[in-house]
Amino acid sequence: MTTASPVLVLGSASPARLATLRSAGVEPLVVVSGVDESQVGDLAPADVAGALARLKAQAVAARAEVPAGALVLGCDSVLELDGQALGKPGSPEEASRRWRAMRGRTGVLHSGHSLHDTATGRVVEATVSTTVHFADVTDDEIEAYVATGEPLHVAGAFTIDGLGGAFVSGIEGDHHNVVGLSLPRLRLLVAELGHSWTALWSSARH
Repeated sequence: MTTASPVLVLGSASPARLATLRSAGVEPLVVVSGVDESQVGDLAPADVAGALARLKAQAVAARAEVPAGALVLGCDSVLELDGQALGKPGSPEEASRRWRAMRGRTGVLHSGHSLHDTATGRVVEATVSTTVHFADVTDDEIEAYVATGEPLHVAGAFTIDGLGGAFVSGIEGDHHNVVGLSLPRLRLLVAELGHSWTALWSSARH
């Protein structure tokens, strides 16, 4: 493996993904992709997550502000419920409707990862899926949660690392993946491109 430490560029505006990387000792350069998430057509939910991750990484890798030799990471998450891909609800009404449908049930959170090595042009990708069990929350709890605004701007209208954590009764799989980025899988993708994950720990750049 190469010992040089490339810059990791996170092509996402998600504060949760940024916090996840920082807690793992990696300080990425954030370059928001600006990709229109509605442009992906009629695909299976896991494929939607993967396709959007790829589009985001491609958009960011072409940006002039990306350092030479950087690793560019695009991510996207969707919740699969009843075979449908649920992204960000966007409105209080839709968030409430989603929670009434999700409560007491189980969904699958898919997070797509697309990692581009700008030095070589190589791309590695993976979509990681985690099963999420939702608590049987009351109408009053749904109303209070939606009123906080938290579920409006996150995939599946819930968080596991915020106020919504009390409404998730359990998960099967990678906890970090539910936040939006699977650290174990990202480590493997970095290694697949010939780089050392632990070398990224020393690459704190602001």
